[in-house]
Amino acid sequence: MKIIRTSTVPLSLNVLLKGQLKFLNEFYDIVGISSEGELLDEVEQREGIKTIEVNMERGISPLKDLTSLYKLYKILKTEKPVIVHSITPKAGLLTMLSAKMAGVPIRVHTFTGLIFPTRKGMIQKLLIGMDKLLCSAATHIYPEGEGVKQDLIDYKITSKYLKVIGNGNVNGIDLEHFSPDRVSQAQKEFLRKKLNIKNEDFIFVFVGRLVGDKGINELVKAFFLLNKTKDPQHRFKLLLVGPLEQELDPLPEDILYEIKNNPDIIDVGFQKDVRPYFAISDVLAFPSYREGFPNVVMQAGAMGLPSIVSDINGCNEIIVEGENGTIVPAKNSKKLSEAMKMMVSDSDYYEKLEVNARPMIESRYEQSVVWNALLNEYKGLLQEQV
Repeated sequence: MKIIRTSTVPLSLNVLLKGQLKFLNEFYDIVGISSEGELLDEVEQREGIKTIEVNMERGISPLKDLTSLYKLYKILKTEKPVIVHSITPKAGLLTMLSAKMAGVPIRVHTFTGLIFPTRKGMIQKLLIGMDKLLCSAATHIYPEGEGVKQDLIDYKITSKYLKVIGNGNVNGIDLEHFSPDRVSQAQKEFLRKKLNIKNEDFIFVFVGRLVGDKGINELVKAFFLLNKTKDPQHRFKLLLVGPLEQELDPLPEDILYEIKNNPDIIDVGFQKDVRPYFAISDVLAFPSYREGFPNVVMQAGAMGLPSIVSDINGCNEIIVEGENGTIVPAKNSKKLSEAMKMMVSDSDYYEKLEVNARPMIESRYEQSVVWNALLNEYKGLLQEQV
């Protein structure tokens, strides 16, 4: 039986579903569809599946969207899958509509991060309308976590049954790959020397896109406030791991200036392997405005790091206040700075969080648990179809 998985850009198939497609391909004929690029070729080779290129715009582009819709329809009529399963907003809308037109019997969409709760006015109404249209064409809706599920209910996006697979998250965490033991002492010492980090420095790390929605403005301001109150006993730095996206979501000039000129802020850009950067850090600072179920928080926990996260979907499900991290209000630099200061100054508190960090991820989000839960879901859907 053939199952087609789709995403708007190949990065989502490549990173979010790494290993999962290969696992599912042992049971079904899996095909991946996304926009063109080297990352899609990498998915085909690494996962051992067939991939098909269909360019899809992340933004709203009516003419290009109609072209993508028609291409998807033609592919689905040719491939004749039993299940289509989409992730990411644009791929979800186009896939669900084209699959319904093509007569695909089981049409599944997983909602990860929702955009509309953080938007206002006409843009919010348009986004809500698009998600309602997506849900009307889908047969099954899977929110990535309980927070996403509640938002879909609160905004009356669909009356269809909403089911969270396992404990949430689309792919779980590879605990063997994300392990402190996978980064040697020599690697850590080399990286610290390269970045001019002393062994006694306390390192806050952020991993993700350096954009406003990820809370970068508040994080830089919070670190500035922390710097103003530091005492000689404590040395700390802020390590930023991720790409700037000035074209899509530009940072203000004052924030860019601080990132570039503050000697205690280290910006290393995009890194394919983030584990060494976790390994030399002490705390993940992740004050994002919106998430579905953030992989980076699970990755940091698996690497033994406590997290400071904003009180948003996903983050407040992975982090339990005072157990494996702390939760602060979104868009609040002052509260974020206070939480950062507590991590530095209260060693007993920090050590408690650090001890719990990896075990709490192990017990809830180990990858095989998520994969088998999804496999069982597919089996159940196919049995219902028969």
